[in-house]
Amino acid sequence: NSMARRTRSSRAWHFVLSGVRREADSRAVALATGTRGWGYDSDGQHSDSDSEPEFSSLSPSIPSAIPVTGESYCNCESQSEAPYFSSLHALHRIKDCQCGEEDEYFDWVWDDLNKSTATLLTCDNRKVNFHMEYSCGTAAIRGNKELADGQHFWEIKMTSPVYGTDMMVGIGTSDVNLDKYRHTFCSLLGKDEDSWGLSYTGLLHHKGDKTNFSSRFGQGSIIGLHLDTWHGTLTFFKNRKCIGVAATKLQNKKFYPMVCSTAAKSSMKVIRSCTSCTSLQYLCCYRLRQLLPDYVDTLEVLPLPPGLKQVLHNKLGWVLSMNYSTSKPSSSSSSGSDSDSSCGSDAEACQRKRCRRT
Repeated sequence: NSMARRTRSSRAWHFVLSGVRREADSRAVALATGTRGWGYDSDGQHSDSDSEPEFSSLSPSIPSAIPVTGESYCNCESQSEAPYFSSLHALHRIKDCQCGEEDEYFDWVWDDLNKSTATLLTCDNRKVNFHMEYSCGTAAIRGNKELADGQHFWEIKMTSPVYGTDMMVGIGTSDVNLDKYRHTFCSLLGKDEDSWGLSYTGLLHHKGDKTNFSSRFGQGSIIGLHLDTWHGTLTFFKNRKCIGVAATKLQNKKFYPMVCSTAAKSSMKVIRSCTSCTSLQYLCCYRLRQLLPDYVDTLEVLPLPPGLKQVLHNKLGWVLSMNYSTSKPSSSSSSGSDSDSSCGSDAEACQRKRCRRT
C-alpha cells in the first residue's frame, strides 16, 4: 500500500513540477534562509532586495509549484477538484468546463503566425496550450487582430492548473518579442515599456515594475480586459467583476491582446472578444450599465421594443452586462481587493472629463 501511494504521489508531482523545478528550489532556499533581503526576480533568479526597494512592502512573489484553487468562476466538479490527481489520465478524462462560454462570434482569435514555438492552438485557434510535454522557459502568443481605435473587450479563461513562475494576461505592441525568453522563466508581459501584464499572483507588471493589483486567479477563473482607446484606459475584470483600471494615457498606440505562461501543460482560452466604435450609442449603454449595475443584463429591465433590444444585444451586449462595481472597500481591505472602487469612479470620471471637452 505504501508503495502504491508513493507511485501515485510521484505522478501527481511530476505534473505540477515539470518545468518549474528551478522555481521550487529557489522557493525552498528563500523560505529556509528567512532573510528579508532576498526576493524572486522576474528572470527566475534570486536578487538582493536593494535592487527592488519599492517592492519590499508587497507580499512575496515567489512562485509556487502548487496550483491556485478556489478562484473559479463556477463550481463545476472539474474546477473544484484537488490539484493533484491519481494519474495524468484522470486529469485528461475530465470534461472541459463550458461555464461562461455563451458567445458564438469572436472578433479575433489567437495568431498562429505570431507565437512562441512552445505553443499549440486548438478550438478554432481560441485555445492556446503551452509547453505540451515539459517547460524550459516562457511561451507567449498574441491575437490575430490589432486593437484599433474604439472599444475592445475580451475574456480569457484559465483552462488548466495555474502555477509556476508566471501565467499572465495583458496587452502589448508589435515590438514585443514573444519568443525572446523561450529558455528563461520570467514574467514576460510588462517586462518592458511596450506591454502590460497581470500575473496570476495578483501583481501588475509594466516597465519591469510590479504593483499589488488584485487577488490571485487560478483554474476556472475568467479574466476580462477592457481597452478603451478613446479615453486611453485598460481595465481588468476577474470572474466578471471589475478589479480596477491598470493603465491610462494609452491613446494613439497600437496594441494586441497577449498571454504568456511558464507552466508545463498549461492552457488558456478566449471565450469572448468584442469590438465597437466609440459612439453616442456606446456612451449611452455604458451609462445605463452604471445606473443599473445590479442586473445581470441591463436590457432585461429596459422598456424597449424587442427589435431594438436585439440590435443592442448584438452590437453592445457586452457593455450592458459588464460589472463596474462602485462599492468602496472597507478600511481593513488590502489594495488588491477585488472590490476596488477605482473601476467605477475612475472610468466614470474619465467619461465625464472627455464629454466636457467635446
